[in-house]
Amino acid sequence: MIIIQNGQLVSPSGLTRADLALNGGRIAAIEPHIEPGEGDTVHDAAGCYVFPGFIDGHTHLDMDSGVTVTADDFTTGTRAAVCGGTTTIVDFATQDKGGTLNDALDAWHKKADGKCSCNYAFHMAITDWNDQVKAELPEMFRRGVTSFKAYMAYDALKVNDAELLEILQSLKPFGGILGVHCENGLLVNELQARQKALGHFGPDAHPVSRPAEVEAEAVNRLCYLGKLAGTPVHVVHLSTELGLEEVRAARKKGVTVYAETCPQYLTMDESRYKAPGFEGAKYVMSPPLRTPADVQALRKAVAAGEIDTIATDHCSYNFKGQKELGLEDFTKIPNGGPGIEHRPMVVYTSMVQPGELAVTDFCRLLAENPAKLFGMYPQKGVLAVGSDADVTVWDPEAKTVITAARQQQNVDYTPYEGFAVTGMPKAVFVGGVLAAEYGQPTGLLAGTYVKR
Repeated sequence: MIIIQNGQLVSPSGLTRADLALNGGRIAAIEPHIEPGEGDTVHDAAGCYVFPGFIDGHTHLDMDSGVTVTADDFTTGTRAAVCGGTTTIVDFATQDKGGTLNDALDAWHKKADGKCSCNYAFHMAITDWNDQVKAELPEMFRRGVTSFKAYMAYDALKVNDAELLEILQSLKPFGGILGVHCENGLLVNELQARQKALGHFGPDAHPVSRPAEVEAEAVNRLCYLGKLAGTPVHVVHLSTELGLEEVRAARKKGVTVYAETCPQYLTMDESRYKAPGFEGAKYVMSPPLRTPADVQALRKAVAAGEIDTIATDHCSYNFKGQKELGLEDFTKIPNGGPGIEHRPMVVYTSMVQPGELAVTDFCRLLAENPAKLFGMYPQKGVLAVGSDADVTVWDPEAKTVITAARQQQNVDYTPYEGFAVTGMPKAVFVGGVLAAEYGQPTGLLAGTYVKR
């Protein structure tokens, strides 16, 4: 057995000083003190928090945009994730136009199986809704996919409102959840064209072409569709105060709305697009970074419990050779940024360490809530006897500085370059296997598919 001694076990309800025993991929015992036997391995967690392994419910690994492929595949992306304390990711298997959901799931299993340092599950992104696809839904659930994705923007991916309503209604009998990229795609296309007509081709035109109203209108529309369908809805990567206000309004009307945000929307603002030269391209993601007022509104919402999960939307492209595809036209800059490795450290340092967010809420946002939302709880997301032995031992006093030169992410920059961190994972266990220590991988591919 592996015995983790002397740590403070964290749950959303409080802290408990206790020892953990891991055996056979599960948590075998939780006691005030566990005496090691012959052959047991002891890890001392004195002075550390012991969390259920963190879950990142929004990643894009080995994704082909049609122009280029993300810099991180499942080998490098999951290695980076586990080094940051994340023990499970949920990536987006994406249906091709004219293709089937089963083909998409097969393709993503081929990308991931046997290559992962942390556990992995899949959402299914529906891009071409029809009767054949609807008939595939039972098979998706049989294959362990309980969460789905739809886009209200991007011409190659988006579905219309009538299709969105039918998807919500079709998932209802299965208890599935639909996450939605909420931006008004028609308005984005028009506003991009207007920026280019004005001669604005640089990265600083990106946020102007996707203003807060574009997100808020789409959030409003999704919530009304959820009300009409009588189903919960999941707003992914919420980035604006206006969008947040629509979530609040829908909840007051009785709509169940789950809201996700990301560290970039809690720590950075749109001034990054004014960086010299083409540097602003590093922050071209959708939705874009927002105003300082938006950042503060979201931070307050996180602290108040209005945000359900914090994920990354990790979608990494190298600055050299990939982001540079848009040197002459901001609409051709591949959208996305890296973050799978640094999410826990950035959120802990920027919100928990200064006292804005309780460590128990940090656990709720990064572990328990995503496990519950995506059908993994109590297998994951909690420290309990019988639950999976996914454990993150967190040293709250450890210090480091985030830099691309030392990161595990397979990309040539990080938006958090120079970010001074206080608090990082001392040891990360995936299924009872030590997968990383103090930001360095052990090299063991401990990840398995999470059939939900």
